[in-house]
Amino acid sequence: MSERLVRVKKWEEFKRLVTELKPDSLVYIIEQNGLTPKREMTILRLILPAKNGYYIYLDFPKENALRETAIPIHDDKGNRRLEDDDVKLFLRREFGEKMPVFSYWTT
Repeated sequence: MSERLVRVKKWEEFKRLVTELKPDSLVYIIEQNGLTPKREMTILRLILPAKNGYYIYLDFPKENALRETAIPIHDDKGNRRLEDDDVKLFLRREFGEKMPVFSYWTT
């Protein structure tokens, strides 16, 4: 597999790539670092592993959900976060129940 990384800027483009490339699985990372230019605390990074490289898509918060995927952001006394189950449910709804979805941190 090539080590090429490609940043995908739009959700619709990422969906098209998943359909076209037919990956064996999808990987996600929930990032909470606040180091983005707008200081967003909760960011979703989706990774599509393919023969010709890795396609990376980032989705950022907009109010109480992510901007393009509309995955809800939970708020517990000011601590905003994404839930693993919400991400997995969304991706399986988009790409089929049989699509393996893994957190980057899953062993």
